[in-house]
Amino acid sequence: MIPQGDRPHVASAAEIRSQFPALDRLQDGQPVAYFDGPGGTQVPRCVAEAMVDYLYHHNANTDWAYPTSIETDAALAAARETFADFLNASANEIVFGANMTSLTFHLSRALGRRLSPGDEIIVTELDHHANIDPWKELARERNLCVRSVRMIPETGQLDWDDFGRQLNNRTRLVAVGAASNALGTINDVRTATEMAHQAGALMFVDAVHYAPHCLPDMREIDCDFLACSAYKFNGPHVGILCGKHDLLQSISFPRLRPAHDAAPENAETGTLNHEGIVGAAAAVDFFASLNTVGETRRERLSGAFAELHARGSGLAKSLWEGLSAIDRVRLYGPQPGLPRTPTISFTVDGIHSRDVARQLADRGVFCSHGDFYAMTVVERLGLSTVGLVRAGCAMYTTAEEISRLVHNVGLICND
Repeated sequence: MIPQGDRPHVASAAEIRSQFPALDRLQDGQPVAYFDGPGGTQVPRCVAEAMVDYLYHHNANTDWAYPTSIETDAALAAARETFADFLNASANEIVFGANMTSLTFHLSRALGRRLSPGDEIIVTELDHHANIDPWKELARERNLCVRSVRMIPETGQLDWDDFGRQLNNRTRLVAVGAASNALGTINDVRTATEMAHQAGALMFVDAVHYAPHCLPDMREIDCDFLACSAYKFNGPHVGILCGKHDLLQSISFPRLRPAHDAAPENAETGTLNHEGIVGAAAAVDFFASLNTVGETRRERLSGAFAELHARGSGLAKSLWEGLSAIDRVRLYGPQPGLPRTPTISFTVDGIHSRDVARQLADRGVFCSHGDFYAMTVVERLGLSTVGLVRAGCAMYTTAEEISRLVHNVGLICND
């Protein structure tokens, strides 16, 4: 954790960076600048230490009477409390699993048991396919109808008029991403939830790309389900599903006969990744430790996220403006000042996104490329053959790294 001492209200970038061993890596003698956070962030030392401590000193399966099993039960219960604070929910609403995709498939199968042929599900063109294909697979199995809300290619935003047109008295579930992992667009999921509920439908929110940048709030959104993945906010590869407790309790999840039948454990399958769950909770506590002000974990998280989002927005604005000034570069998604995460996607005219990313990597700048499992976004942009280059700012990104990225994209364009 960041030492408390006489530090600012929220830890500085230098203090934060000191906690990430990965930032010591060199590529051809140059420090690596990690812009691959939207695909998975680096991990602070305290997260790895928490996982090692669990494995060395508390490793056991659950529900038995000996000490390490009791300690494991306590660790999982504490992790549920931690994520309840993170999501503004209750501990009995927190479900753990392998990843968001697996949890979404699992939930879709369970919800499908209560749907009838001809019922409808709404998804969007802006979403990661983890929030599209599980519902489409369910539709094929149950003879349901899936409607898709248009993305506006020029702005990277949802067409809200089209959203309203898709809703009808056959709509049973609406699945919307809180933020686009491809373009950074932040969606008004509170409004989407209100519209879904007015139509009598359940609301599922994919917060995987949103949660690293904006503190989720289940109570404010009022959605029925929300999912995220800890490896996107400096934790290990663990998925989290939050669902309203009464709803979770009422769902007939596929399960083994001896397994727990009470929520939230009724939604979990098999032995969980205990060390990963402990590490995921440590990642949330790391965020909270960045802020010295606040009596509760939720208050400290709120202050930390507000400051980090402001910093990230400033970095993204600099990146957008720097890339905009380079001939042959085209940017996609909402402009700075509009609701967005600090994730910027672009293309270089005449160069495949993979080749741009490879040349940047040779210069110690790590960016991702392709469609990022948001295939429909890339198709709607007309970029299926070349893909996007994606640069995401994380809590450890600096202004100097932004300058390096812009400078090196300029060099690539001038080669």
